[in-house]
Amino acid sequence: MAAHPISLEDVRERAELLDRYDRCYLVPAADFLDIAARLTDPHRDEPFRALSIGGRRWFGYHSVYYDTPELRAYHDHRQGRRRRCKIRERLYQDTGERQFEIKVKGGRGQTLKFRRRLADRAHALEDASRSFLTRTLAEVYGTGFEAPQELTPSLVTDYTRATFVADGQRVTADAALVCRDAAGNEVYSARDLVLVETKSYGHLTEADLLLHEYGHRAAEFTKYASLAALDPSLPAHRWLRSLREAFPAAVAAG
Repeated sequence: MAAHPISLEDVRERAELLDRYDRCYLVPAADFLDIAARLTDPHRDEPFRALSIGGRRWFGYHSVYYDTPELRAYHDHRQGRRRRCKIRERLYQDTGERQFEIKVKGGRGQTLKFRRRLADRAHALEDASRSFLTRTLAEVYGTGFEAPQELTPSLVTDYTRATFVADGQRVTADAALVCRDAAGNEVYSARDLVLVETKSYGHLTEADLLLHEYGHRAAEFTKYASLAALDPSLPAHRWLRSLREAFPAAVAAG
């Protein structure tokens, strides 16, 4: 709350970053509070500002991921395939805005994000969304990459997020992550854990260097990997270490 505020419109102007490089860190809450205080220190040359809407700094996010019955998107990500996508509907709970979103990997390994706004009562997979999905994947990967056709909800995530912004840089901090699969199983992230993501046009940011100073390195993690915490029969490979840290109770029980 001590950080200078920034509006949503200014965030989009200064650091929308739909074509970006992401780095993910699993950070104890105490370290995160120190890092956030240093990033937003008004005595810095360019302090980060905190997204503020109606005086609030933490916001609820609700996402529904869609995948094929055989979990093609999950396995493509698990195997690190160059051509892959994640498909989701995101609800910004504090504003009511809904977006149909597609995330893909670009030719340089960057994340490309495409989205279309959904009307209040529109189904996420309405015809316009499916056309948008097919067209987007064809533009990014060419006609040789077949867009998934049979899509069903595979994962639901809920969490609260704070966002910090400087020119060309964005840092998001997610807490209280809850994940649910199609069968209704639930896993909860560790109580004192903050999922910190840095987003930039490529180079290591001030936030990355500060996280390194505290002994944290980028983790092999994506929220979609939580499917393996929900279903221990799913192979997880490179995500296992991060899953143990993010969902210790669920992984131990599994």
